[in-house]
Amino acid sequence: KIRRGMFRTPSAAFPMTLGYDVSGVVESVDATVESFAPGDEVFAYLSLQRGGGYAEYAIVLEAEAAKKPASIDHTHAAGVPLAALTAWQALIDHAGMKEGDTVLIHGGAGGVGHFAVQIAKAKGATVITTASERNHEYLRSIGADVVVDYRTQRFEDFASGVDIVLDVIGGETQDRSLAALKPGGYLVSIVQPPAADKLDQAGVNGSAMLVKPSGEQLATIAAMIDAGEIRPHVSAKFALEDAAAAHEASEAGADRGKIVLIVK
Repeated sequence: KIRRGMFRTPSAAFPMTLGYDVSGVVESVDATVESFAPGDEVFAYLSLQRGGGYAEYAIVLEAEAAKKPASIDHTHAAGVPLAALTAWQALIDHAGMKEGDTVLIHGGAGGVGHFAVQIAKAKGATVITTASERNHEYLRSIGADVVVDYRTQRFEDFASGVDIVLDVIGGETQDRSLAALKPGGYLVSIVQPPAADKLDQAGVNGSAMLVKPSGEQLATIAAMIDAGEIRPHVSAKFALEDAAAAHEASEAGADRGKIVLIVK
């Protein structure tokens, strides 16, 4: 979307270096840096204002980075930051998810979705999610309690009176999701702000959100990965010089986990 000019930030102008997720080894640090040293293995979500991840070397702010989870390689770690932080901030920071909640997560097998399913389950929520039939077994394996085939089933038949909806689709799906919430429930969208009049009519709350870098939250997520509570899924790997092919794969609708570029 950024490459197409569909999502522009005030400081971003073409030509630009894309890429907002990185995992690698610290080459050097500024004299003010206290948390990291050369040789440390780290991963980070770079600010949308800066980017620069499609490169052999990237500048990372200290507050953006965390130590790479010890239990996974750089390829899997690189697929974590943006998507996992989006799931974390949507469910916990915006929707206030707590133990015992029931959460409806759309697109559960996708990049954000597969992290959201695992974070919600690890925090003690009951998880209902939508996905194509071929991803049902995978989603159950990472903790989903109920999986709905959005192509042949209506999620409203399986989800009613839920506490939270995570919307990654927008449009009609978002409108229909409002009816699945209990009174006072919360819809958080990463694609489209919910209309205030529709929220009022449904008697629920909601917001849209844009992920922010957070090394502190990444450190928490890393600990959950090392504890076996979160398993990042990489569906495809491409060499950095094949980034165009990776974009084509993404636009074709790769619908499980993440696509990662390998810098050699």
